[in-house]
Amino acid sequence: MGSASENGSPEARAALTEMAENLAVAIAKREVVLFTGATTGIVYLVGQTAHTAGTFHIGISPASNATEHVESYKLPLDACDAIVYTGFGLKGRNVVLVRSCDIVLFISGGMGSLNEFTIAHDEGRVIGCLKGTGGVADAADYLLQNFSPKTKPQIIQLNDAGQLLDECLKRLAAQM
Repeated sequence: MGSASENGSPEARAALTEMAENLAVAIAKREVVLFTGATTGIVYLVGQTAHTAGTFHIGISPASNATEHVESYKLPLDACDAIVYTGFGLKGRNVVLVRSCDIVLFISGGMGSLNEFTIAHDEGRVIGCLKGTGGVADAADYLLQNFSPKTKPQIIQLNDAGQLLDECLKRLAAQM
């Protein structure tokens, strides 16, 4: 989960691009399936890079079909091995996306990612935040001060993509 837009200075974008590529490589080194919102921006970069490196990538679309996905939502088709067309719009798609994941990773992220974070929190998911990428990923401490801990999510915040994934996978295995 993360930012579908590309904001910030060229230097900040370059650093975020490097972190996204590192995250994608870390994902590809593990035997996992990647789910994304089949969207643009930093999420597209992670999805496309992981896909190219051999990760099976499933996109969860807000659209009802490929035509609506491309024409109405202006979203790409080329980074995913398969796309599930929910027809639920952006917020409905977020519920399907989060519920499809055992681990919910955040890199950067704006308002849509905040929605995904609250869903993941409410669902008690293992949540990984790649620190140093801005947005929701760096705001988890602040956000958690105001959320009820009833659902007992496992939240991991690290700067290293590989360490973040390893810790998330370890926490997931402990739950099973």
